[in-house]
Amino acid sequence: MTPSRRNYSQEWLPSIFNDFFDNDWMVKANATAPAINVIESDTDYKVEVAAPGMTKEDFNIHLSEDNELVISMEKKTENNEEDKQNKKYLRREFSYTKFQQALVLPDDVEKDKINANVTNGVLTIELPKRTPEEKAKINKVIEIH
Repeated sequence: MTPSRRNYSQEWLPSIFNDFFDNDWMVKANATAPAINVIESDTDYKVEVAAPGMTKEDFNIHLSEDNELVISMEKKTENNEEDKQNKKYLRREFSYTKFQQALVLPDDVEKDKINANVTNGVLTIELPKRTPEEKAKINKVIEIH
C-alpha cells in the first residue's frame, strides 16, 4: 500500500473495498467495526457481517448510484436499574452502536437478485453472479447495416 493510499483510508470513512479484489481491502479505520467476511463461489459472492445482538430491524442495505452495496447498522439501548423507594438511579447504562460500510460491487453481480438475512448474530448478504447466458446478453454485438 502506498503512503498516500494509507493516509486516504485513515482520513475518510473506511472502505472495505478500494477495489473489490484489492489486497488492501482488510484495512479498517478502528477496532469497533464488525468483522466482515467475503466469500466467492462459482455462482455467487457472500458477505458476512458479525452482528451479535442485532436484528434485521437494526440494518439498512441499499445500492448506491456508484455501484456500491451500502450496509448501515444502528442500535440504541438503555438499561435502567432504580431504587424503587427513593427513585434514584443506582446504575444507568446507554449503548449506541453505529456502523456504515460501502462495498464496490463487481460487474458480474446480478443486482436484482441480491438478498440478505440475519441468523445467529451474522448478517449474510448473497450476491448472485450473472450466468454465462446473461453475460452474453449484456455483451451483445451490435450489427452494423
